[in-house]
Amino acid sequence: MDEAAGEARPEGDAFFGGKVRLRQFSRGHRAGTDAALLAAAAPAEFRGLALDAGAGCGAVGLALAATRREARVGLIEIDPASAALARENVALNALGGQVEIHEGDLLSARGRRAAGLADESADLVLSNPPFLDPARARASPDPDRRRAHMADGGAGRWLAACLALARPGGEAILIQRPEHLGALLDALEGRAGAAQILPVFPRAGAAAIRILFRARKGSKAPPALLPGLVLHDEAGFTQEALALTRGERALAFPHQ
Repeated sequence: MDEAAGEARPEGDAFFGGKVRLRQFSRGHRAGTDAALLAAAAPAEFRGLALDAGAGCGAVGLALAATRREARVGLIEIDPASAALARENVALNALGGQVEIHEGDLLSARGRRAAGLADESADLVLSNPPFLDPARARASPDPDRRRAHMADGGAGRWLAACLALARPGGEAILIQRPEHLGALLDALEGRAGAAQILPVFPRAGAAAIRILFRARKGSKAPPALLPGLVLHDEAGFTQEALALTRGERALAFPHQ
């Protein structure tokens, strides 16, 4: 494994209520609440091809595969060390018949083709993308760290690449920081619509720290701001947040 990130634990960590075991690097980014909420945002009865774009160690895609057993799942990852770890996690969870690894550049049409991905092939694209805006944040001198935290071209370019992979009528669901909402909405122009924006609040009365953003390719329907999800109350995680992050229920989006 990547020496800078540290060795992964052979037995893996319990994720999504123990439905998945994940080997993760001991240092650096680790799958947590964001990844669990994104997996929970997939339709409860989803079947078809789902792609986890920027999969890292595979947390979102593997959680989807473990709880939607009729889904086919592709994990897209550009970093070789992370892609290798994702392969280990596919084997660890005995999901090799359901999950495929695509090692390549999501943001490049040529890179997607080289990784065995066909545009307009997926029913659903899920992504927990890099959160930093290259126009506002200082880039790390380390190329792997920079790629993990900062998307070239920003949030809009990332969403556009996800939508390129979705079939007409297919959907993309991203979890992002609220400050990227404008870029996400701009990226829909000529590509998708019916955007549903679900704010995620750390506690009641606080400002949102995340948004779940869902859009349908080819739709011209206007965006909708949905009631938000509150993660914590005085006792810790709310019952709704616990059920979602443990994979006990799917996050309900209204149909448009």
